[in-house]
Amino acid sequence: MRLPWLRSVEPLAPSTHEDLIRLVALGDEAAFEELYDEVSSRVFGLVRRVVRDPAQSQEVTQEVFLDIWQQAARFDADRGRAMSWILVIAHRRAVDRVRASQASMDRDLRQGIKEYQESYDDVADTVETQMESERVQRALKTLTGPQEEAIRLAYYGGYTHQEVAELLKIPVGTVKTRIRDGMIRLRDRLGVA
Repeated sequence: MRLPWLRSVEPLAPSTHEDLIRLVALGDEAAFEELYDEVSSRVFGLVRRVVRDPAQSQEVTQEVFLDIWQQAARFDADRGRAMSWILVIAHRRAVDRVRASQASMDRDLRQGIKEYQESYDDVADTVETQMESERVQRALKTLTGPQEEAIRLAYYGGYTHQEVAELLKIPVGTVKTRIRDGMIRLRDRLGVA
């Protein structure tokens, strides 16, 4: 049975993004929540592609929605669609974050270069390395000519045993013997266990 004073109400059409932005401009939190639910994944996806870092992308997405809340009254439906307006805000925020991060890294690098001073330990290490190198060079001079030549080619020249053999035109076994004998003499000379 139908009561005469009740009339049928058409179900409400789903709100468009433009309608939601207008309501957000009036301070409607429910409209903002609905807008967030509808577009947040697209906004986050765009921001994530630009910023790349997931944590920073979440922060930027929050900033985008804060901007939407604060600037909703500026939206003009005659100039474009709401989704485009939202994505422009998101893209600008994301690019700003990338630029700020890069500027911060550049600034830190410049400051680090200005403040860099070779520490005492670095100087001591450099001197110690130089002295050790000179000691090894003197020890190499005590080897026979063929041993020294084979070791220098293998260790300082970076050649394989096969390549040393080809350069010296001798068998690989001879190269290995010269290097082994020379290394034994170096170990004894330098006092290495």
